[in-house]
Amino acid sequence: MIKSTGIIRKVDELGRIVIPREIRLMLEIQEKDPLEIFIEGASIVLKKYHENCIFCGNSKDLHLYKDKLICSKCKDDIVNL
Repeated sequence: MIKSTGIIRKVDELGRIVIPREIRLMLEIQEKDPLEIFIEGASIVLKKYHENCIFCGNSKDLHLYKDKLICSKCKDDIVNL
């Protein structure tokens, strides 16, 4: 669901925009937090990035395997193949 804030920002000469402080506080976005960028139709969507399992997208109980994150459930499923 898209909610209008009534806030308008211009893109600077380097292609940057500033996310207003009120929105950063509301979404708990801190300086240096990674954001994912998506294209949805004619819209640009920013989402706070959270690391996920490469197979199912789960973000809890992750294990690193060969530089990839895998959740415990997928790890167990792979072991049982």
